[in-house]
Order: sequence, then C-alpha cells, then structure tokens
Amino acid sequence: MERKANPAQSLKELGNDVLKQVNEVKNPRLTLPIRALSNIYFDEKNGIIQLGSKVSYRTYMNVAHTRKFMQTMMVAAECKKIMDQNVTTSIRDLYYALKRTIPGTQENTVEEQSESDPILEDIEAALNTLREKLHLVADRKGYLAGPITINDTGDHMDCAKMGSSGWAVPSNVEEEAIKFEGCTADFVLVIEKDAVWQRLNEDKFWRKHNCLILTGKGQPARGTRRLINRLHTEQKLPVYVLTDADAWGYYIYSVIKQGSINLSFLSDRLGTPSAKFIGLTTRDVEAFDIPKNVTIKLNKGDIKRTEEMMNYTWFKPKLWQEELHNMLRAGYKLELEALSAKGIKFISDQYLPTKIGKKDFLP
Repeated sequence: MERKANPAQSLKELGNDVLKQVNEVKNPRLTLPIRALSNIYFDEKNGIIQLGSKVSYRTYMNVAHTRKFMQTMMVAAECKKIMDQNVTTSIRDLYYALKRTIPGTQENTVEEQSESDPILEDIEAALNTLREKLHLVADRKGYLAGPITINDTGDHMDCAKMGSSGWAVPSNVEEEAIKFEGCTADFVLVIEKDAVWQRLNEDKFWRKHNCLILTGKGQPARGTRRLINRLHTEQKLPVYVLTDADAWGYYIYSVIKQGSINLSFLSDRLGTPSAKFIGLTTRDVEAFDIPKNVTIKLNKGDIKRTEEMMNYTWFKPKLWQEELHNMLRAGYKLELEALSAKGIKFISDQYLPTKIGKKDFLP
C-alpha cells in the first residue's frame, strides 16, 4: 500500500468523516486494521512480516469502545495541531498533552503512556503513514561509528571521527532529515549489546575491517531499524547481526530481518530481509573452545520461548532449526560477553574476523 503523501490532509479527512457521521445522526465509527497475530502473515516472496486485510470498527456508542474512540480522536487532533504549528515533539510530550481529568469525573483521558502509544500506532496503520511524518519522535537509543558521512538536518557528521560515543541515531532518519553524503564501508555490523559495541569501537574494529558498527542497545528502536534498512537499500551494504546466543537475541535478529508482529504495517521500511546472523550460537562453544563454565543454564522461560520460535515460519530454515534444537539439547545459552573468557579482544581479533572470513552465517 502506498504511503500517504500528505498525513495532515489524511487527519483532516478522518475528522471530517467522523463529523459527517455525527451530523447524519449515525453512531460514529473508525475503521482500523487489526494489528494482531490473527491478521499477520509471512510474505515469503519478500521475506517480511506483513499486515493482512482484516479490519475492526471502533464505535463511539459501544461502551467497550467509547474510551478508546475518545483517545483516538484526541491523538489525531493533537497530531494535526502539532503539524499545523510546524513543530516536532516526543511521544512522551504527546502523552502529557493528552492527559487531563474529564469534567465531572475523577477519570483521566489517559492514565499511562502505555495507553497513548498503541493509539498512535493505530492511527499510523489506519492512515498508512509514519509517526515521524506526524511530527512525533521517540527517545534515541542507537549509536553508529565507521566510514560514513551523514547530513543530519544540515550538520555534517563524519562517523569515523565521533570518538568513543559514536553518532547517536535519531528517531527520525527519513530522507528529509538524514542524508548519506559518502560511505566507503563494505558492510554493517549490528550489535545487540552497547558494551560489546564499545569494545569494538575502542578496538577500532570498523577501521580494520572497513565496516560500520551499529548498536540498538538491546531491541533496536524504530529509527535504528529504519537506518539499517536504508543503509542496505541505498548504500547496498550487507547487514550482519551479532547478538547473545539465546531466544531473546535471536528474536532481536528476526525483528531486524523481517519486522515485528506489532509493527507489521511498517515491515517494508523497518525490515531488512537479506540480513545475516553472524553469532553468537551455541555451536560456537565447540568451534571456538569457549569454556563451559561461562554458559548459562536455560530457565523455563528460555525453553518456552525457544519452542515457540521453532514454530515461526521465519525460523523454519534447516540451520535455524538445528541451532534451536541444539540450544534445547545442550540446555544452556551464552551472552556475548562470555567471549571475554578467551581474552578481552578475542571478539575483535579472532571471533568476528573468523566468522566473516568463512561467511559462517545463519540465514
């Protein structure tokens, strides 16, 4: 589906449609895509999770819907106001702008940000737009270093000269805000852990191996995932992902690769289907002679999550099934920091160069 070129106009049309229903003495309703497991599918041709065609209706006169209907209209109105003022604000600020006590009651319009955030995603999905296009941003999490120069809203950032901190990836990395001015890297290495990114940056891994190193500090935020997508599609850079050897790390990889269930309506912009998993894996324990005493015993939550992932279509490839089976059979998981048992610089000097040299990746 084509992205809306003018989200402000789309918001106005949404409001006018509701007003028309009120004037016609109808029960006002909003049509929203169903953002749940029941309405997503794995597009094997494109390698991403996609949102299906099922919709739900949020109506004002349905007591079960009334509160969310009100919140949806409030979020839409606030977004339109922000855009009309030509300012940008955070999704946290949006929450506080919406929060007020309903006259004659002790009830607030929204109690927690956990109420306003999903409503915003509903509007994104309904209008087929992005929150950044609605002038909203989230906290930044990611950091980048390596041979690339970026025009960040008019400022020229040489990511090979950013010291120990790297370039902080903003929430909005769309073309109107972030432009690539020059890149000589051969690939992008996406790293789950900030501490491991710090190790590789201090060791100047990116200089020795002519690459970009990027961390999302755990599950990467949307801006970081969008940047990965753009680096691949626009700069033609291969993407390698480095996470812990556990179900949670593997899931981070899968979200980078084919998108997430919750944001399936954005998978074409946030997913990078050609991304490869470089490690860590449980089979690396034998391959790199990692001491068994640094492994961590699987708990019930780890086992349950691993078994769930084995049933996901995107984890059906033979090599992934073998890795997940091996994890359950071995009964342990590993953190990236476990490689330090072989030496502080082992990950920079031996592990990653060996993996990259042999192209020892999981699909």
